[in-house]
Amino acid sequence: MSQQVPDTAPTLKKKEVRKQIFEKLTGALSDYKQDLGDKKLATHVKKASKLISRDLLKISKKNHQRSKVKKAAPKKNAKTSLKIKELKAKEPKTKE
Repeated sequence: MSQQVPDTAPTLKKKEVRKQIFEKLTGALSDYKQDLGDKKLATHVKKASKLISRDLLKISKKNHQRSKVKKAAPKKNAKTSLKIKELKAKEPKTKE
């Protein structure tokens, strides 16, 4: 049986993240549209959104790898652990 990663971590797609950042930046920098012009602002915002999205995706992948489920340790048999405890209790203590 293989361990599956829980579905709690959202999967980020590169283009979706880039579009979201592009929209947020264009809204925030709309005051500079008149000074720079539509095309120049769009190209600068596009470059910035690429850089930001690249870093966000790297960080999210790193966090996702850390949160993967680790394999469970093999269970100890209860009977053998009781026998070991009994044997240790019966052994005479030696002075050193």
